[in-house]
Amino acid sequence: MIPTNVSVDISPRRAYAMILMLIGSIIISFGGLAIRNIEMADNWQINFYRSISFGLAILIVLLFRYGKRGHQKLTGIGLQGVLAAVLLGGASISFLLAITNTTVAATTFTLSSIPFLTAIMAWLFLGERIGKSTVITMVIAGVGISLMFVQGLGSGTFYGNFMAFLCALGFSYYTIIIRRNRGLEMLPTLILSNLIIMLIALIFTWDDLLISWNDLLLCFVLGGLLSATVNTLFIIAAKHLFAAELTLFMLLEFTLGPIWVWIFVNEVPTGWTLIGGSIVILAVLLKSASELRKVKI
Repeated sequence: MIPTNVSVDISPRRAYAMILMLIGSIIISFGGLAIRNIEMADNWQINFYRSISFGLAILIVLLFRYGKRGHQKLTGIGLQGVLAAVLLGGASISFLLAITNTTVAATTFTLSSIPFLTAIMAWLFLGERIGKSTVITMVIAGVGISLMFVQGLGSGTFYGNFMAFLCALGFSYYTIIIRRNRGLEMLPTLILSNLIIMLIALIFTWDDLLISWNDLLLCFVLGGLLSATVNTLFIIAAKHLFAAELTLFMLLEFTLGPIWVWIFVNEVPTGWTLIGGSIVILAVLLKSASELRKVKI
């Protein structure tokens, strides 16, 4: 269990952290577009090559930032860092099992519970109590997500929906650990989590690793560029934002993803998707603008 004797401080760099999360959420929202353009690779192949490029990118960041001291950071995350890596790796695998056993709508709707689960955990384990404006933003964004995927919630399987819930639960707990250990360099947890994902994916696809150059490039973009960037920004922002606020920005990813696919692949979203997405974007942007007016970057 995570210790509860945590001092709850309000960072003067909250606006800076919110800008990082906005940038990260916009970047990772292109992930769906990248996956949509993959031609033949299956889910396990995608995760195998994505995890390799993701882990290597974080390793390069560590070496660039710390040089010869990089290996000290790798071994300095402690047991809580290892637990965080296991949780993140498990959440990623659960997402894979969810998306292949239930609808995208049901999966995304379940994942939209992450800010709410994180808020409860942060209150229990960290003593973080979020303000009324954040609660209102979460509720409004939750309504927007519900409208986006209302037409696809009736289908899917219990197993797939349960895996989606495990993904949400695992990522929320991972966020709590990262926030709890914000004084440490937690980037190495990303390397370890991707090693876990790579090994598990290898079990299922060891005899079929050959994919096209197009798919390999997109897997490397998905892992080494998009995922590595957003997760690095997430860990940096965790030093300055409350746990629930960190995950609130993730809703932008769910909202913007269908828009990019619409623009670049001509996959037209439903009217409810556009209405709900607009509500989410407006809620998060208003929250960010409010914070930008109150504090200095």
